[in-house]
Amino acid sequence: MTEPYAVPVPRGYRVGGWEVREPIATGAFGSVYEGRRRDGRPALAALKFLPTGTGTPRHLAHLRELVDREVELYRRLQRPRLIRLYDTLVVDDPERPELDGATVLVLELARTSLSSLVAAEPRPASGPALLAQICEGLAQLHRAHWVHGDLKPANVLLMDDGSARLADFNMAAELEGTHAYTPAFSTPDYTPPELLWSEVGERGRRIRPSADIWAFGVLAHLVLTDTFPLPGGTPSARRDAAAAYARGTDDLRLSPELPDDWREIVRDCLTRTHADRVTIEPLLRRVEAAAGTIPSPRPRRRPGRTTVLAALAAAVAVAALGHGLTTWATDPDSPGGAAGSSAPSAYGAAELRTDRGVPAVYRPLIVESAHDCAEPDVTPALLAAMLKTESGFDASLSDPANDEYGIARWTPRVLRYWMNADGTPADTVPRPPFPPAESIPAMGRYLCWIAPRLDSGLPGDRRVLIAAAYRTSYDKVNDARGVPAKYRDYTDRVARHLKEYTPPGRK
Repeated sequence: MTEPYAVPVPRGYRVGGWEVREPIATGAFGSVYEGRRRDGRPALAALKFLPTGTGTPRHLAHLRELVDREVELYRRLQRPRLIRLYDTLVVDDPERPELDGATVLVLELARTSLSSLVAAEPRPASGPALLAQICEGLAQLHRAHWVHGDLKPANVLLMDDGSARLADFNMAAELEGTHAYTPAFSTPDYTPPELLWSEVGERGRRIRPSADIWAFGVLAHLVLTDTFPLPGGTPSARRDAAAAYARGTDDLRLSPELPDDWREIVRDCLTRTHADRVTIEPLLRRVEAAAGTIPSPRPRRRPGRTTVLAALAAAVAVAALGHGLTTWATDPDSPGGAAGSSAPSAYGAAELRTDRGVPAVYRPLIVESAHDCAEPDVTPALLAAMLKTESGFDASLSDPANDEYGIARWTPRVLRYWMNADGTPADTVPRPPFPPAESIPAMGRYLCWIAPRLDSGLPGDRRVLIAAAYRTSYDKVNDARGVPAKYRDYTDRVARHLKEYTPPGRK
């Protein structure tokens, strides 16, 4: 170690089946180590030791409050941009009084932190994308009515895939109306002027979500320019500059290296008063635009597919009336089809087996609905496997107890958002029955929207994870780090049919 750790823990020390390995980081109150275990998952984790069993009664009460804050947030919130808590442990080791009674948080293991990245690589190329992810994490907190309270580079962790997670929630607090209450600790460089000398009551310091917005503005300026937005060679000098700025005796002088779009964003985060600061939702949209990472609210459609799907929908409607079909118009670029005509029973044969009972009348809609999505994991075989699992291809399915209807088991209030080909919600909630010509393309659009919102690196077949998210939500799949236990029977059936419908040689 190159610095004293607040909680020294020897390498090889065991707690709750975990073995302490390399030190990772330390703060004023706790220390983090890599932990390893040989059985079960995860095999690696971050072990955060907090000395809640030693010290004076007042010190212990303070540490317990910090631990309780962090654990409560982890218990209440699991979001894709927040680091995950796997378990909490208590050290039972009377022979080591300095550790006995300590609380250990078993956390998702990160590769590094944002502070380490910017120290090694000032103005990193990944900076704008990381800022978008950090802002997304703040949005997830604020939407749930929580304030982080200590946003800074050391509290942003970077995972193996390079993505960002917010961490260290011992200053976080849930809003009570417009305010929350946090301990009277802060990092001056990231603390808004109104809180630098604010009163501290019995419950701590009153804080608003706008404090996180100020901190984000400082962090963005640092990441993009390798400088702080307020002048001064030390934190105390920059604190005095922030006070002068808030009083109106000094102006905000942002770095000339800050790009114009980011300059306006940072300026709107660093207003003199909290009331003038931008709020999280418009901030997130602007940050994503500046970073070039705007997630499409609906899947982007391939040129020319709308006409194909419309024709297929009309054909299925005709078939449903009992008139039968012998030829189907196809796009020249459609796999399994050629310009001119193709029998529906053979439509898309290269991607969807023809000998496993997928009804011929639905094959063109299934294939083209998958082709209409640019996500590679949304395949014809996946749609067919899900339709088989959802309804057994029963277009007349009606399940009023669960408010689900039709071949894809749509709930009317959800279908409203996916039934229109142009991606706009329907003006009114649709009423069942829902024809396959409407339900199947809507399923394709919804799966295409889900796919990029699943975390990268989740274990298992990504197509099966998409199916699980259709049945529940992408948030729940991300939070569970895979298929939630409640939906494993469903996904087992999807996986079985997926294998059955996928042609040999295809994954």
